[in-house]
Amino acid sequence: MKDWQKIAVDLKTSILEAVQIIDAGSVQIALVVDETGKLLGTITDGDVRRGILKGISLEDSVEKIMNTNPTVASTQDDIQSILLTMNLKQLLQVPIVDESKRVISLQTLNEMAKADHEENIVMLMAGGLGLRLRPLTDDIPKPMLKVGGKPVLEKIIVNLLNYGFKRFYITVHYRAEMLEEYFGDGSEWGADIRYIHEPVRLGTAGALAMLPETAKAPLLVMNADLLTEVNFHQLLMFHEEQRVQATMCVRQYDFQVPYGVVDIERTTIRKINEKPSHRFCINAGIYVLDPSLLNDIPKDTYLDMNTFFDGLLSKSQKVSAFALREKWIDIGAMNDFVRAQDEFDQDVSK
Repeated sequence: MKDWQKIAVDLKTSILEAVQIIDAGSVQIALVVDETGKLLGTITDGDVRRGILKGISLEDSVEKIMNTNPTVASTQDDIQSILLTMNLKQLLQVPIVDESKRVISLQTLNEMAKADHEENIVMLMAGGLGLRLRPLTDDIPKPMLKVGGKPVLEKIIVNLLNYGFKRFYITVHYRAEMLEEYFGDGSEWGADIRYIHEPVRLGTAGALAMLPETAKAPLLVMNADLLTEVNFHQLLMFHEEQRVQATMCVRQYDFQVPYGVVDIERTTIRKINEKPSHRFCINAGIYVLDPSLLNDIPKDTYLDMNTFFDGLLSKSQKVSAFALREKWIDIGAMNDFVRAQDEFDQDVSK
C-alpha cells in the first residue's frame, strides 16, 4: 500500500477518528506519525477494544491506546523474510520504514501473498481412472464428481484462486475432453488454465516431466481428487523456511486392529494386546517442489510421488513434511465421497 497517508493520524487525533479510518479502510490499521512521517505507533481494532475495557474514552487521543513498539520492516527486507515474520507473529500488516523510521509504505499479508503466489505454477493431477468409485466414474472423470453442487476440481481451483494462485496446469488422460470443455482456458474463473495430455498414465510424479515451461518459483502439486482447508500461504512459507528441495503434506492416520494382537516369542505367549491402535503419518497428496527437481524425472515413464520422494531421500536430498491439521478428504472410495458431501457441501460460485 503506497498511499499509506490515507490511514495516517497524529498524536492529537481522537480514538473515534482513528476508528472511523480503520473501519473505512481495507487494511484494518491506522498509522500514528509525526509531521515528518516518522512512525510513532500503530492502532488496530484490537487496541481500541482493549482500551475500551480499560475505561478509556473514544474522545481521548490515540496516544493512550497506540502500540508504541510495532513490528516494522525496512526497505532492504525481501518479501519472503517479511512474510515469514508476519506468519510467525500472526500479523496482517507491517509498515515499511527507512533508516529514520519514516513510513515508506504498508505491506499487507493479502497483497504480499497474492503477488508472491502469482509466480507459482499449480499442477493438478487429474488423469486417474477412479476405479474404486465405479459406477460413478464409468462415464465421468473423478475430479468432475460433484460435491456441494460443483465438481471437486472446481472447488479446488476456486480455493487456490482465493489464495492468489493464478496459473494452473491440469494433467488429463481419462475423459480429458470433459475437463477441457468445462474449464476451458479458466478465464471464466479469472484463472489461466492449460492442459497436459498424458498419452498413457504417468502417475502423480511422472507427468511432471511434461511441464512445457521452466518454472521460476516452487511448484505446488496437488491431486485433483481431494478437498482440504489447508492454508496454502503457510505451506509455501514453511517450504521456504525449511530450505528444502521438496515438501510433502502429511496427515495423521490412526488405525485400530480389530482383534487381540498376540505377542509370541517362539511358542510362548508373552502378552495379548486387545485391539491396539497405531498412529501413522500418510501422504496427503499435496507437494511443494523446487523446479530443478523436474530435470531428473524420466520422460514417458510411470512414476508415483512416493517412489519419487524415495529417490530424493536415496540421493540425500533435503525433504520435509508439512503436517496437516486442517480438514482433509481424499475422495478415493465411495465412503470418502459420501463423507465429502457432508463436510464440504458448501457451494462455490464462478
